[in-house]
Amino acid sequence: MKKLLVIIFLLFEIANNLSAQSASQLCSEGKIKAFEHLSKIGKVNYPGDETIDATYYKIDLTVSKSQRFINGNTTVGLKSKIENLTNFYLDLKNELFVDSVILGNQKLMISHNSNKLNITLQNPIDINDEIQVTVYYNGRPPESGGFGSFINTTHGDNNTPIVWTLSEPYGASDWFPCKDTPGDKVDSSAVWITSDKMFKVVSNGVLEEIIDNGSTYTYKWNNSYPIAQYLISIAMTNYAEYKNEFNYDNKTMDVTHYIYPENLTANRKTELDKTVPMLTFYSDMFGTYPFIDQKYGHAQFGWGGGMEHQTVSSMVSFGEDLVAHELAHQWFGDKITCKDWNNIWLNEGFATYCEALWDEHYYGHDEYIININNEMNKAKDAVGSVYATNISSASTIFNGPRSYSKGASVLHMLRGVLGDETFFNVIKTYITDPDLSYGVATTEDFQRVTEQVSNQDLDYFFSQWIYGENYPKYNYTWGYEELDGSYKLMLNISQQSNSTPTFFTMPIQIKVQTVAGDTLITIFNEMQNQDFEITLNSKPENLFFDPDNWILKTASGTTLVEQQYGLLNTFYLEQNYPNPFNPSTKFHYVMHERENVKIVVYDLLGNEIAVLVNEEKNPGVYEIEFNLGLIGKDIASGIYIYQMTTDTFTDSKKMVLLK
Repeated sequence: MKKLLVIIFLLFEIANNLSAQSASQLCSEGKIKAFEHLSKIGKVNYPGDETIDATYYKIDLTVSKSQRFINGNTTVGLKSKIENLTNFYLDLKNELFVDSVILGNQKLMISHNSNKLNITLQNPIDINDEIQVTVYYNGRPPESGGFGSFINTTHGDNNTPIVWTLSEPYGASDWFPCKDTPGDKVDSSAVWITSDKMFKVVSNGVLEEIIDNGSTYTYKWNNSYPIAQYLISIAMTNYAEYKNEFNYDNKTMDVTHYIYPENLTANRKTELDKTVPMLTFYSDMFGTYPFIDQKYGHAQFGWGGGMEHQTVSSMVSFGEDLVAHELAHQWFGDKITCKDWNNIWLNEGFATYCEALWDEHYYGHDEYIININNEMNKAKDAVGSVYATNISSASTIFNGPRSYSKGASVLHMLRGVLGDETFFNVIKTYITDPDLSYGVATTEDFQRVTEQVSNQDLDYFFSQWIYGENYPKYNYTWGYEELDGSYKLMLNISQQSNSTPTFFTMPIQIKVQTVAGDTLITIFNEMQNQDFEITLNSKPENLFFDPDNWILKTASGTTLVEQQYGLLNTFYLEQNYPNPFNPSTKFHYVMHERENVKIVVYDLLGNEIAVLVNEEKNPGVYEIEFNLGLIGKDIASGIYIYQMTTDTFTDSKKMVLLK
């Protein structure tokens, strides 16, 4: 469901590789234990009869124009997963009245209670035998599915009727009998809807026929791809159609937008026109749009967001981030679906990250940085593990900071660990993996692909970022000694943590600014308190910890470099670097004594833009970052002033933002 100098320490890279290997081995047992623990506490009364495999749904309903009432039947194809199957159940809410269940010309015995339609076969079937049963039912779908499931409402000044569904996560059985779990995708589906002629009915796949019944129309939609039950949808009102065309891989596909007539303005068309370049970009990145021989499009509806219904996303509006997010779901969520709601980050984290990838592609790397920094900032509010342990309700599954923002941050960090070429090869291999494509996946499936492509053991990464909680809080201290024309850089890194894991194992980039230029070093931090010594050819003047923000973290640094700041016998505010900057810049400041310190960014008119520091600090040298993605406001290019004020000292400097 919106961017060197040679280190003369010859054994450094070898030591890092050995450290990574030992860390992975240590994390493996912990990950297994963590997964077993989370699996136990994540158990709920999960829907879906495990003795059957659902293979087909055909929903054939008459839908009332004026009230939430349906009447008709659903045919369910299924395969037995056990020998001698005599009884099974389908999920269907009690509020719907079941008239009968038919197999061939047999009327089967049924009972309907506890939201389960229990069915008894007259003749048992063996394992892998396939049958189709047709359930005849009617009633008012309940409003219990989380986000709406089945809604009758109106739109526009004329209160025009609209009917729409949104079944994620547990709402499919509010309006049709099914095996209500994302882990059991059917091979194909059909949706036939009969209703008043004022309705234009939109559903998954291809519109094969519209039958004129006199006072009503019957729309017959057919989908020939595997589909999860929650991705089957209807949306119906007096839609206006706006079409684009997508040409890719020697194929042509209609991109059809079903919009409220009062909303189909020139500006809306401009928004919708970006769908085709997004389709091209994602197809280049992940492989051809998964349903190119059917369609893609949007159906406007009344819920306050968007929903990635297969081949036709339901949308309340058409902002660029929302369009990019729901389209990305056609790969991540529809082509490959999370096997269970515990692994929802495989849907939502990926789609959220794809928003940032679109920004990077269309607007440049700086916009990617702004986007992902914003997501990382929100991810710091996540409570619990990315692996969702509580899947009892829509609100606990679809948690913004955890499932969306932290899920996206995990992918950003994985990109930092692997590098661009390997990372994007991983993503494309994952989405085309023959064991997963058009099927379902868990985190372990994604980890398997990642490790195969990268040829790395990444247990440490997935264990702490998917099954662990929170994020590292780094403190680092650095200094140097001059040794016969070379310089020994000394760096200590410590972490604070009050949860699982007790510390985070991560490769960390360190940028050292020397008199001869910048040196980018990658170290492997695998201990809660760890010292590093690195030999440089040039004198270090500044050190930047994780300069490109590849890690979800907080970091506070001090220096022992007395040569650079005298003997720390004065307060001092350093010039920012880089300058000009976009989207972020950093600088150091020196505290001579323990005092209150406040550092504020102002525009040239004296308006406060951001407060970077406002607390009491001990003596030392501190690093601070000014990042556009973290201040929560959009500011223009120009000159800005940053001012440091303590109890006894004031200084200010200019910096230039150049977009």
